[in-house]
Amino acid sequence: MLEAKGLSKVVVPSTLIPNPSPGNLQSTRLAVHVAEDGSSCWVYVASGCHVYKLQIPLGDSLVNKGKESLLIPIRTQVMESSLVNRCPHRSEIQSVVLAETESSGYLMLGSVDAYGHLIVSKLDTAGKDVDRLTYTVLPHDSGVGEGSWAGLCFSSTQWSMAAVARSFCKTVDIYDQDIHVQTLRTLLYPSSLNFIQNLSHGSESSILAVTEGSQLTIWDLRMKENGGCLQRVSGSLGDVFYAVCSSSTGNIAVGGADRTMTIYDPRRWSALSRWVHCSKYEITGLAFSSIDPDYIYVQGVDYEVFCGHWQESKKLFSFRGDSNWLGFSKCSNRDVLGGWCDSGSIFVADVVAEERK
Repeated sequence: MLEAKGLSKVVVPSTLIPNPSPGNLQSTRLAVHVAEDGSSCWVYVASGCHVYKLQIPLGDSLVNKGKESLLIPIRTQVMESSLVNRCPHRSEIQSVVLAETESSGYLMLGSVDAYGHLIVSKLDTAGKDVDRLTYTVLPHDSGVGEGSWAGLCFSSTQWSMAAVARSFCKTVDIYDQDIHVQTLRTLLYPSSLNFIQNLSHGSESSILAVTEGSQLTIWDLRMKENGGCLQRVSGSLGDVFYAVCSSSTGNIAVGGADRTMTIYDPRRWSALSRWVHCSKYEITGLAFSSIDPDYIYVQGVDYEVFCGHWQESKKLFSFRGDSNWLGFSKCSNRDVLGGWCDSGSIFVADVVAEERK
């Protein structure tokens, strides 16, 4: 069982970001990392062509709950904020991702803009910029065409491998650092992507899950047949998937416009569970709990985020932003969630395992 240890709300200084850029329906312009001592976290947000970082304290006391286990945030102050000093993008950033590296003490910060331009920087865990091992990759087609939503994900076992999805181009480009490895061609517009963990029949660094239109496609980067497409799983006709994630046990969750979350077993490509209409509006973000993979965090367009047990289709607790989400994500190895609203507010939830009495 999980419980919320704290929920903080801070306001981004207007001197740092006066007017956030609107972005896309998918709120993928935020990444969060918890400091080593656990007392605070670093939140990276993207607006326009720049990335900003803010240090936010994590609460120590249990939060109050309102009706239907709605968490009530505690107002706090930003400890430190600044512009991330690195090579800027030339168009609006669509996605920001943090990846833990094999060498302890460092993070890889990646961002991709509307034309597929990728920039990766090396940071230390204290949030300071590091000059070396920073590289930029221009899209394979040199950014020709119309800009659109672009997604980014790193392999959890091989941080140098990155996948960049571009919606209007219907492509997913695979990079090994600044070397272009291959291009996957999707049938429909890609909307989310994630490297799958713990697949029994293959290396987790080579299996990629992509949502495109109303279907989930699984790609094996080692396979040449069918352009690398291993499996296609169709959802409800006419509905669009906006989010995909995988758990430490290998299960895959997808959700989208039909407000229904489906959990798939990658060994049989069959649905383990369907939580019908679990969200009031479209689902645009999903993340399995790092503490217990039987729990999942679901983010909807209507400002709500909730934690629930997917096998029992039961909500545990929830919290709400005060306006549209511009960015939302979960820390890669802890149950700390960050959300950024277009009002300028950032919400940070710290979730822990419930202590047995």
